[in-house]
Amino acid sequence: MDVKTIQKYRDKSVAQLREIATTHFNKFIRYRDTDSNGFGRCISSGQPLRVPSKKAQAGHFYSGGKFPELKFNEDNVHLQGLSDNYYNGANLLQYRKNLIKKIGIERVEELDRIADMSKSNRFKWDRIHLIEVIEKYKGKWKEVA
Repeated sequence: MDVKTIQKYRDKSVAQLREIATTHFNKFIRYRDTDSNGFGRCISSGQPLRVPSKKAQAGHFYSGGKFPELKFNEDNVHLQGLSDNYYNGANLLQYRKNLIKKIGIERVEELDRIADMSKSNRFKWDRIHLIEVIEKYKGKWKEVA
C-alpha cells in the first residue's frame, strides 16, 4: 500500500477505521450473497431477504467481537436475517450446517482452528490492516451486485 493511501486516513482513530472497514466489508457480504435482482437467503434459516433492507445483515459465524481475527474473514460472514442474527443467537446450529454445504467442511474446520487459536492470543487492531480492508472492500460490492 502506498503512502498516499495511508495518509488519506491519518486523521482517523483505530476505532473509526474499524467502523469504516466494517461498513464496507458488511455491505460487500450482503451483496455477494444475493442474485442480480438483490435477493438472497439467510445462511441460517433460508428465509428470503432483499438487499438492501434492514432485515438483511452480514452475520458472523464466529462473532467479530469475540474473535476479531475472523471479523473480516469472508468464509466467516454471510447474509443473515435480522431475526436470526440478533434475536435467535445467530441460529448457529443451522448456520454451521448450511455453512458446510456452502463452503465445505475443510474451510469450516479452518475457521474452527483460527477461532481456537485466537483464544490464547491477545489481539490488537492494526491501522494498516484496517486501511487495507477499507481499500479492498470500498466499492467492491458493486462488482458483485
